[in-house]
Amino acid sequence: MKFKETKPCAALEPYIHSFWELKGADNDKQWERNFPDACPGLVVNLGDTCVTDSGAATMDFAKTYVVGTMTTFKDSFIEVNTHLLGVCMKPGAFSNFYDFVAQNELRDKTVQLENRLSFDIHKLIKNPIHYLNQFLTERLQSTNGLLQSVMDDIHKSNGQLNINKIAENNFITVRRLERNFKAHIGITPKEYSNIIRFQNALLKIKSFKQGKRLADIAFECGYYDHAHLANEIKKHTGLSPTQL
Repeated sequence: MKFKETKPCAALEPYIHSFWELKGADNDKQWERNFPDACPGLVVNLGDTCVTDSGAATMDFAKTYVVGTMTTFKDSFIEVNTHLLGVCMKPGAFSNFYDFVAQNELRDKTVQLENRLSFDIHKLIKNPIHYLNQFLTERLQSTNGLLQSVMDDIHKSNGQLNINKIAENNFITVRRLERNFKAHIGITPKEYSNIIRFQNALLKIKSFKQGKRLADIAFECGYYDHAHLANEIKKHTGLSPTQL
């Protein structure tokens, strides 16, 4: 399997992590797993039909799909003729380009876009990165400053800051904050915090050093104990800490 990422143009950098391309190799015939990171995205299929969402959805040739915010892992089946091109957006950025649906209706789903909202496959194939930059720049709308401020607070604390405290710091009620998160991100502030905390723990586990206990990582990341962290890892990845 070949995978590469490309940064978007400067105008899109506040909203998009990267453009990515995945191609199957000669010996590919396996499920690939993605973990939740609170990032929505767009995917266009340039190859054979691809089974995704752990078998619950398929992506057909030349069709554009929106991938909602994930709250758990999902598997996609990669074969030799798999060829996907995608846009990894930053959390909450989907509504800067599309406003046809609240994000909570798309959570954990892969949904085909209507033709009028989709990429032009012929222009895309000619010059993918140039076309994506142009297409998305033309669709760019005003940003939600309040949500960005809240997300910044969550990231600074690695997901460990109390939601009531976050709401208080940003002069907003918890109920209104939850409504805004569901509409623009697809999940609640607490769910978002849990994913950011999990991602922080995942980073620490990946750089696991001899002599350090998993319990130490659990406490550093704000989990009650080793078992709490193990349960969260199983929920988000489908794997035990040892397997991970």
